[in-house]
Amino acid sequence: MEDREIIQLYFARNETAIEETSKKYRNYCTRIAHNILSNVEDSEECVNDAFLGAWEAIPPKSPDKLSSYLGRITRNIALNRFDYYTAKKRNKEFETVLDELNDCLSSSDNVESRYEEEQMAGAISRFLQSIHEDHRNIFLRRYWYSDSLADIASRFSISESKTKSILFRTRKKLQIYLKKEGYVL
Repeated sequence: MEDREIIQLYFARNETAIEETSKKYRNYCTRIAHNILSNVEDSEECVNDAFLGAWEAIPPKSPDKLSSYLGRITRNIALNRFDYYTAKKRNKEFETVLDELNDCLSSSDNVESRYEEEQMAGAISRFLQSIHEDHRNIFLRRYWYSDSLADIASRFSISESKTKSILFRTRKKLQIYLKKEGYVL
């Protein structure tokens, strides 16, 4: 079923919308949650919560791209759960992903309002649009989808060493770009 048809089901408040969403996007959303949480049960709960979130938000919202919309909801739920579990140190891999980006981005103490956060997000998007497509995709696979270095290397048919190098150089370029734009000190 096409996304626009699924969204129409949401607008009609037809529960088939959730079934169709699950058929089409459950694996995609589960992978996003699992990359953050490394726990099958927690990942499934996040996906179910994401589908419920979509049910509650559509309507009035009408997402342009349902996959991205569901991915964002799932990611946010998984990140909230990760924050809850942080004290237990359950996922070393995801902590590594966050640490890698830490040098590029200012801390939340420096970002005082949602407006500034949106401005920084826009700057990061502009930066990503300015770099080579493969490097952008590698960056997004690591820092949006939280894919492991091995998965990224396999997906792009490159070595893990080259993957690390691309990510390191891209983070440095991002840091320079954000300094130039005035978002980090």
